[in-house]
Parts: sequence; structure tokens; C-alpha cells
Amino acid sequence: MIFVLALTGRLILLTYAPPALNWDEVSHGYNAYSILKTGSDEWGKLLPLSNFRAYGDYPLPLNLYLTIPFIAIFGLNDLSVRLPHALLGALTAVAAYFLSWGLTKSKRISLLSALLVTIEPWSFFLSRFVVQSNLSVFFLTASLAAFFNRHKNVYLLPVSILFLGLTLYSYHTTRILAPVLLILGYLVYRKSIWEVFQNHAKAKFLSVVFLLVFFVPLPFIFLNSDATARSRFTFILNEGAISKIVELRQKSQLPETVKRFVFNRPTYFVSQFLGNYVDYFSPKFLFTEGGTQFQFSVPARGLLYPLGLPFFYLGLFWVIRKAFKGKSDYRFVLAWLALGPIPAAITTEPNAVVRATTMLPLPMIITAIGLEGFAKWVSTRTKIPSSLSLYLIYIVILALFVESYLKVYFIDYRNNYSWAWQYGYRQMVEYVKGNYQKYDKVIITKKYGEPHEFLLFYWPWDPAKYKEDPNLIRFYQSGWYWVDRFDKFYFVNDWEIAGNTDTFALESRNTVDCSVAKTCLLVTSPGNYPSGWKRVETINFLDGTFAFEILEN
Repeated sequence: MIFVLALTGRLILLTYAPPALNWDEVSHGYNAYSILKTGSDEWGKLLPLSNFRAYGDYPLPLNLYLTIPFIAIFGLNDLSVRLPHALLGALTAVAAYFLSWGLTKSKRISLLSALLVTIEPWSFFLSRFVVQSNLSVFFLTASLAAFFNRHKNVYLLPVSILFLGLTLYSYHTTRILAPVLLILGYLVYRKSIWEVFQNHAKAKFLSVVFLLVFFVPLPFIFLNSDATARSRFTFILNEGAISKIVELRQKSQLPETVKRFVFNRPTYFVSQFLGNYVDYFSPKFLFTEGGTQFQFSVPARGLLYPLGLPFFYLGLFWVIRKAFKGKSDYRFVLAWLALGPIPAAITTEPNAVVRATTMLPLPMIITAIGLEGFAKWVSTRTKIPSSLSLYLIYIVILALFVESYLKVYFIDYRNNYSWAWQYGYRQMVEYVKGNYQKYDKVIITKKYGEPHEFLLFYWPWDPAKYKEDPNLIRFYQSGWYWVDRFDKFYFVNDWEIAGNTDTFALESRNTVDCSVAKTCLLVTSPGNYPSGWKRVETINFLDGTFAFEILEN
């Protein structure tokens, strides 16, 4: 029943909310489509394995290959790229049940853990669109679920290693966490692991094969500059941070030796890291305000329902107590929880919802442990014959929180934050495609980011034709790969539009000329167009404000 609820909650209105595909979603979708049609991504890379280029942020490739079958069946559209993530989100609830069962041996805690993974905002929100952490959360949860239940079947040990290895190709944060958990797991459980290896040759062979296939190449992957390209901008000690350290040192009135001791890279890193790290366990982040990016959580809403706040910290206390009593499984889970926020905490963005998903689904499991412990404590100290009544009260109140959240998510958030999802691109592409033959040139603003990718996706444009297009202009600048032109489409910075009449400058130092003999279509931001052009269409965000104005000369 919980799995059906999880599946229904993620499939219902899947293409309606969030209100549009963002640029990462269309990038993953079109690159998967390109591999399906041509065997290579949009940049011509044959079957990328460690990373694919995308816009220059080099995401991991597993999502591409999981998406390809859905595109083959349903075509290239919103549903086909989001559906695998919805399914994995629902399956994560199942994996969380078995993980919790392996840890606690309590069916009630396990069922509540699965229910919380199903309905808590953190796991619900992220599993309704394309985000790489959906894959890493599922495979990490399934890996530990298999490992904690390895006594049931010896082959669950190699399955656990297989799933852990797949996280290395799912999301960047688990490339950091997974090897640490592997080493930690061996140190904590090496006796029982060797018992399996000595008595079951096939399980040992499969385990070694998966270790060699997935983990041995990892150091070589990290040596590849593509794998660490994004970290140059997101790591705490990036160029901006170093400039800030120098500035603080110059402004300080302290003696020179003291300034160098106070304002330097190690002290800056430690202070920023500790501040970020502690925030990931704070009630503000978890229960009241959530993250800072509108695309990854509902603003001013916690990632977990406030009802669970006391039970989470109570459960955390019990997990710590059992860990210090020497229970190996609880020690491992506590170490996982402690290590989980580190990949997020070493980046510049505070309260990063997606990067902190290496903690999932532990907050839900710990909350369930806390509620069960509290229910038992109450039942032993009061006249209440059973703790079931407390569970019923909890579920009823929880349902009210869920109802309130879903109203905000499907109505208010969708309407008020459609701009955060680059809403309007699909409608723009539909208009341009319908009027393609009428114009010699189509100029599109870059204001909302990567318009070429939306054209490729929603057309959809033949990948082979795109890669061989003689008009294609692409270049690398400021850590990003930009597209200025393909076919008759030209992509112009927003500030280059209003001050011109017939000629527009591209960032690649080319120009597009719309003189008297040319018929041009201009897609621009509201009010940002030259005099003398005629408006033919407008596209609005869902809150009624203008997204695009479309004009002709």
C-alpha cells in the first residue's frame, strides 16, 4: 500500500508540476535522445562513461542510459525524461523499508520509514523531475538495504557492492561518499564479510568483479579534468574565496603576522565548512525553511514536516546511544549520517538541498526510530495499553501536514515560481516551429539560459543533422560551453537587443543582420526590443507576467 501511494504521488500530474522542464532536464533528455539515435551525445562523444559534457558542468552519465528506454517507448517529451525519476523515487521507499528492517528488525519502524520517504517534502519534491541525486539516493539506499540483510542470502553482498558502484556514475556527491562507506563497511564488518567469502566462492567472485569494475577506475576518473570541472566554481576555496581572503587581509588593521594567521586558506575553509556542516542538522534547514534554491524545494517550507522535529532529534539520541553501546549497524549508520553532509558542506552554496541528499533516507528512518522509542516510553509509564493509539494520532496529524503541503506544491508554488523552471520555452518553440518557414532568421534572447537546448529538445531536432550543421557556432568561455548559432537560429545576450535595429552582435563576435531584404523573427524578454519591430505574440509565466515577447521586422 505504501509503494502504491509512493508511485501514485510521483506519477500524478507529473508533467504539470513542476510546471516546465528546466535546462538540466532538457539537456539530459536531448543527450539521451542523441545517444539513442546516433550512439554519441550532442558533442559527438561516443557512449560517454565517466561524464558527459552537457553545458560544461560535466554531469554523470547513468541517468542518460536509464532514460534511453523511456524515450524509445514514449518519444522525446516531458514524461519520458521524468518518468524514470518518479519510479526510482517510489522504489526508494521500498529500499528504505528493507534498510530500516535490516537495522532495527522492527516492522513498525520500517513501515513508518517507508511512509515518511513517500511523503516527506525532501524526497517527494526531488523525485518528480530530473535530478541526478534521485539515482544516487535509490542506489545508495538499496545498497545498504542489501548489505544489512545479507544474512538472508549471500548474494546480497555482491548486489550491495553493485548498487554502491552504480552510485559512482549517478551523482558527484556519492563519488566522494561511496568509497568512504566501502572502506568503513569493510573495517566494521570484515569478519562477517570474510566468512561469506570463505564459504561462498561465487559470491566472493562477483564481489571482486564489481569492486574491480566500479572502484578501481575511480582514481583515474578523478585525475580527468572533466570530472572535477564543476568543482572549480563550487568548492569553498574557489577564485572568489581567495580574492575575499586577500581583501580581508588588506582591510584588517591587525599586525602583519596576525593577519596571515587569521586570514588564510585553511582558516577560511574550516570556518566556512563548519558553518555549512552544522546547518545541515539544524531545525531551520530540516524543518522550517529548507533550502535556498527555488528549484529544489518549496520556499519557506522545511524539507521534513515540523511534526517530526522532536522525534528526529530523539531518534538521533537513541542511534548515538546504541552506537556507543557497540552495536555495529548503528555505528555504521551514525557514521553515514555524519559523513553525508560533507560533500555539500565543502561547496560554496549553503543549505544545498540536492547535494545534501547523501543523508537520505536517514532523517526519515531516524524519525521513525524516535517515534517508536517515544511510543514505547509512553506505554510503559502510562495506563495506555498500546502505543498504537499514539501512531494513529501521529498519522492523522501528519496527513494534515501532507494536505497543506500538496496544496502549496500543486497550486501556489507552480503558479508563483514557474519562472524558476524556465517556463515558456516549450510554448516559444511551438510558435517558432509553426512559423519556421516564414522567416529567414530567428533571433532568441539568452536571458533565461540555453535557448538552443530547448529548441533541440522540443522540436525535436535530428541529432545527426545538428552535429553536422555548417552554421553551428559553439565556443568555450568562462568555464561554460556556449552555442551562438545553428541552422537559422541565432542566440543573443539580452543587453545586445534593445539598442539595435537591424544588426545584433553575438558573443562569439559574429553578427546577425536583419536588413530590409531579410525577414527576421525576434524572441526577447519583456519590453526589450528595438523600435520599429512589430509584436506578433506574447508568452506569459503562470503568474501572468510576461516571459517572452515575439516580434518581426
